Amino acid sequence: MDSNLRNLKDFLTLYNKVTELCFNRCVDNLSQRELFEQETTCVDRCVTKFARFNQNMMKSYVDVQTKINAKRMEEVELQNAKQLEQQQQEERIKEQLKEKETTGTVLTPAATTANLSM
Repeated sequence: MDSNLRNLKDFLTLYNKVTELCFNRCVDNLSQRELFEQETTCVDRCVTKFARFNQNMMKSYVDVQTKINAKRMEEVELQNAKQLEQQQQEERIKEQLKEKETTGTVLTPAATTANLSM
C-alpha cells in the first residue's frame, strides 16, 4: 500500500475515533438540530485534550525512536568494523602463507628425517 494512502487511512481512522469518543461523552440530547452551549464546550475541550495528548505522545515517540535508531546505527557500524577487521586479518594470513610458500621454508618429512639421523 502506498505510504500516502496509508497515512490518509490512519488519519481518517483516528479522526473517526475522536469524533465518536467526544460525541458519546458530550452529546446527551438529540432532540434539537443544534448542540447546546454546554455540549459545544464539552466537544471543544474533548477534541483539544485529545489533540494535545496525541501531540505529546508523538513527541515522545519521535524522541524514543530517534534513540533506538541511533543505537541500531551504532550496532551496525560496530558489526561492519568487526567484519572489516576479520577480512583484513584473513588477508594478512593469506599473505603470510604466500610468503612462506615463495621462500621455500616449508619442511618436508624427508628433510626432517635426514636431519635427525646425522
